Amino acid sequence: MLTTAFFVAAMAAMAAVLATPLPVRALASAEPEARVIVRFKPGADSVRAKALSLRATRAEAREVAQTRATALGLRTGQALAAGRSLDERTHVVMSRGMTAAQLAQRLAADPEVELVAVDRLRKHFKLPDDPLFGGANVNPETTVGGIQTRVIDQWYLKAPGTVTNPAVVSSINAPAAWDLTTGSGSVVVAVIDTGVRSDHPDLAGKFLPPALVGQIFAGYDMVGFSSNGTSQQANSITMANDGDGADVDASDPGDWITFAENNTAGGQFYHCEPADDGSYPQIDSSWHGTRVSGLIAAASNNTTGMAGVGWGLKLLPVRVLGKCGGYDSDIIAGVKWAAGIAVPGLPTNTNKAKVLNLSLGGSGSCASTDSTGSLYRDAIGQVNATGATIVVAAGNSKGLAVGLPGNCPGVITVTALRHVGTKVGFASIGPEVTVAAPGGNCINVGAGQPCLYPMVSTTNSGATTPVVGDASYTGSSASVGTSFSAPIVSGVVGLMASVRPALTSAESTAILKVTARAFPTTGGTAGTPVCRAPDSTEQAECYCKTGICGAGMVDAAGAVAAARTLNDATVTVTPSSATLTATQSATLTAAISGLAAGKTVTATHWTLLDGGSNPAVLSALGSGADTSTVTVVPAAAGSFKVQADLTDSDGYVHSQTATITVAAAPVQPTSSSGGGGGGAAGAAWLAGLLVAALALRRSARGG
Repeated sequence: MLTTAFFVAAMAAMAAVLATPLPVRALASAEPEARVIVRFKPGADSVRAKALSLRATRAEAREVAQTRATALGLRTGQALAAGRSLDERTHVVMSRGMTAAQLAQRLAADPEVELVAVDRLRKHFKLPDDPLFGGANVNPETTVGGIQTRVIDQWYLKAPGTVTNPAVVSSINAPAAWDLTTGSGSVVVAVIDTGVRSDHPDLAGKFLPPALVGQIFAGYDMVGFSSNGTSQQANSITMANDGDGADVDASDPGDWITFAENNTAGGQFYHCEPADDGSYPQIDSSWHGTRVSGLIAAASNNTTGMAGVGWGLKLLPVRVLGKCGGYDSDIIAGVKWAAGIAVPGLPTNTNKAKVLNLSLGGSGSCASTDSTGSLYRDAIGQVNATGATIVVAAGNSKGLAVGLPGNCPGVITVTALRHVGTKVGFASIGPEVTVAAPGGNCINVGAGQPCLYPMVSTTNSGATTPVVGDASYTGSSASVGTSFSAPIVSGVVGLMASVRPALTSAESTAILKVTARAFPTTGGTAGTPVCRAPDSTEQAECYCKTGICGAGMVDAAGAVAAARTLNDATVTVTPSSATLTATQSATLTAAISGLAAGKTVTATHWTLLDGGSNPAVLSALGSGADTSTVTVVPAAAGSFKVQADLTDSDGYVHSQTATITVAAAPVQPTSSSGGGGGGAAGAAWLAGLLVAALALRRSARGG
């Protein structure tokens, strides 16, 4: 038996070993930093030895994460530094002297590790009296010197067919939606992006009041979060580009990249952003988050600038992208925080977002068998459980497959259309796409010729650092991409939530699909083919098909009207008894009332949103009308939360959540037995860790 004296001595000895820095060989300044995300097993000794609360301060989270990283490094023979924590047992871990893939392979072999994912960078991928809304209806396209010109306007918001020469068919019919609502100030849309210039006049009043003293506006900057004063912190702040790392200031300081940063071999941003000709030039700041924000909710009917899709919506900026993009860990932390989910080391977000816009992404799979995909799936599931909807840009891979996180279940993925309704050449497509929306396109292709159908939005004229108080708009510049299709849909979902506050992700997805307008089959460039399923070959402009570019073209008016009708029906979830008993079988029944005459329920789907500390086991998941009742076997006392999604004969989904209470199972007499208690580090683990620490130290010293 491990005596108290031995336990204290072992802990003291181990603490002394861990407190002394490991001798690490000198590393060249150009040696790359390897970053991975490590999730420990729930029963791992290092997890049981010291728990991490979701409400932990940054200092507390840093201490626990570094202790676990140090122990992991001692066992694997690699000096490790810990970064941010994503939950109670998932942390960023960094090292040098090997690639991230090599580090992941080494750490994945440790018996305490559940999964390891490389922490990869992802990148950002547009009848009020506002002047930029009107324009081209009064001044149609003309040809000057053989070059087409037109007054730039917000063609993408208007009713289909009202912009002519040629006819614009992909516009979303926002004016008819505005007759129903221009957006509620209680609906918050999170912009998960580069940050936002809140000093732009058309974004004035769009941000919630500051929650902390000295905060510019509600939101958070995730970029530059580091564990301690190591070299990793210097690199993180360089990437943050605002000199202060992660903090409550989510304003966009600019994400420019100098020529040296883009070309210096081994530098932090070596070959980060290539040009079309293969060179690596200086890159100006994108002001990407500001552009996205204007499309969602620019102040409207104010005789200034442009109109946002949802005039009255509020914005929550969450900065996750800096120079060269943003790490998966920052994006995942930002997504969870925006929805009000506790993240260790971050302050509580009291302004929970109802809609989250992610105009970003990269390569990768969201399969449950993929480590990175598992982390995204888990975060998306948690966000959906709060009642929030995530909208993601499909990507700009020129007709190739949708990347991560757009290929994850539980999100609304948006691809981009030209003004005539064909797929824009740059847009990614595939079965993961939910719906299509305008993404901007240029008819003129010659050098210096104006882009005729850009996505007009708010921006800043600063090439590097921002021009304070600037009132610039993207104008005739080539502001195009699925990055600007997604916020159009986010604004529409915000309008939907304004008329149906209880809107769920399942409901919003179904509504957008059912109300989408059919893709056109004519009107494109001569010789335009029909889009095919994505493969290894790029495809430019093509005529969309359902199932490849989503269900159709977004119809804002139809979607908002449909969301309002959902309020007429009520779903109830009833357990077989007021309080269920642990380990005993029971049933849950979902029913609906208030459906319009002639409508019926065609399918019922059950989702376990939160199993609590003692998860419930659903023995059946609904996939037909006969599954309105399901069997559950709760594991132990506590509670669990489920959601029932009922699809009616028109294709609309009606959702309801319910929290079910579980009583403890009757106590069964058992024979007495010896044994130690759980939750503390075992003798074998303590002794093994101490031996490993001493051995590694001798090895590091050369004998």
